Amino acid sequence: METKDLLKKVRKIEIKTRRLSDHIFSGEYHTSFKGRGMTFSEVRQYQFGDDIRAIDWNVTARYNEPYIKVFEEERELTMMLMVDISGSESFGTQNAFKKDIVTEIAATMAFSATQNNDKIGLILFSDQIELFIPPKKGRSHVLRIIRELIEFQPKSKKTDISQALRFFSGVIKKKAIVFMISDFLTDDDYEKTLKIAGKKHDLTGIRVYDVREEKMPNLGMVNMQDAETGETLLVNTGSKAVRIEYEKYYQEKIKYFKETFSKSGSGTVNTRVDESYVTKLLGYFKSRG
Repeated sequence: METKDLLKKVRKIEIKTRRLSDHIFSGEYHTSFKGRGMTFSEVRQYQFGDDIRAIDWNVTARYNEPYIKVFEEERELTMMLMVDISGSESFGTQNAFKKDIVTEIAATMAFSATQNNDKIGLILFSDQIELFIPPKKGRSHVLRIIRELIEFQPKSKKTDISQALRFFSGVIKKKAIVFMISDFLTDDDYEKTLKIAGKKHDLTGIRVYDVREEKMPNLGMVNMQDAETGETLLVNTGSKAVRIEYEKYYQEKIKYFKETFSKSGSGTVNTRVDESYVTKLLGYFKSRG
């Protein structure tokens, strides 16, 4: 993609997602994800109704009238976006590829964090760590993240969620808010590493999927290519047994995703490419709040 076209695309995504984060998500995000605790802010004169347990006895004795300590939430947090950029993310049948919706969701989350003065970092992964951008604040930093989400070309098309989680746990030592965005379709061996990460961090899995992935349509004999392995098979989609077997396989993957995140104490969001991810995310934030 030429630089001019890339900048246009970045700007288009910024306008859309920043509007969402400014007017919809930033307040819900602030409510849903708390800071590290309460920190001392100032002392002021006691007013009727104040908690007497907050009285600062040293200042009270000095001025011979009651003063209380005022505390506020220690707000600064770190958000990590862990984004699957394997081959299966390039699938789409409803006027959008999964990776396009993934980019919009990640950008919206990043701008929401920026509105709350939090740091944002990015991990792009396949079956290896493709790119790591350490957490940092600011609009220019978010725009760099969006550029990478749009144009980065992965070295591999496969997926290894455990590998991504191990890397994340190794480089991010303090508690972070983590959004892992993937279709969670081609990997089902990450329960142990997710449990370890979930104990320390506030983790949410956002599953982005296409309607055509849920059920195999009856199209007769069709050549199908695995987006991650490149393997091509001639599949008889006209066979009811084949369609049933595929649906069973799909449902097992989704069950593993939901149960594994639940066991680790992490949240989940499921959004289809032709649905409003805004509605899904708002519902999730409100349920947390």
